[in-house]
Amino acid sequence: MAKQLEGKRVAILVENGFEQVEFTEPKKALEEAGAQTSIVSPQREKVMGWKFVAWGDEHKVDRPLDEASPDDFDALLLPGGVMNPDKLRMNPKAVQFVRAFFDAKKPIAAICHGPWMLVEADVVRGKKMTSYESIKTDLKNAGATWVDEEAVTDQGIVTARKPDDIPAFNRKMIEEFAEGRHAARKAA
Repeated sequence: MAKQLEGKRVAILVENGFEQVEFTEPKKALEEAGAQTSIVSPQREKVMGWKFVAWGDEHKVDRPLDEASPDDFDALLLPGGVMNPDKLRMNPKAVQFVRAFFDAKKPIAAICHGPWMLVEADVVRGKKMTSYESIKTDLKNAGATWVDEEAVTDQGIVTARKPDDIPAFNRKMIEEFAEGRHAARKAA
């Protein structure tokens, strides 16, 4: 496989309770494509995943959110899980971190409940997106056009519905992250 993302630095923003497979599989795909990934979290040392119905594995935090700058990264990955984005969206620093990627026109990928962070950062208005079905009304109310498709791309923002969509999500995410900044992205 070509190293499409060689030299790219990707922040993976998570809190305890991220859906583990929505973190591990995209992270693996990014690294196989040549990207350097960093786990960014409000937690300082480690975060714990969620495996569908029970706690999953612990992962070392590479950069605490308080010490992370969006300027240090080329793209952002937002895994889902219900607890993860629900905790993150109540953290003003996490919301600003996401908003900074959007404002800098850097690509962002969010799966399942991950788009909740995009709603909270107020960046979905006018965008075609997908998500886990239970948050489609949140996306619509925030101004997005919600569609029931496995992976959707709009101006450098990639979204997907659920773990079954990970293969399509990974392909679209790598493609968008390889393209880099999206100068044509409209302000939210």
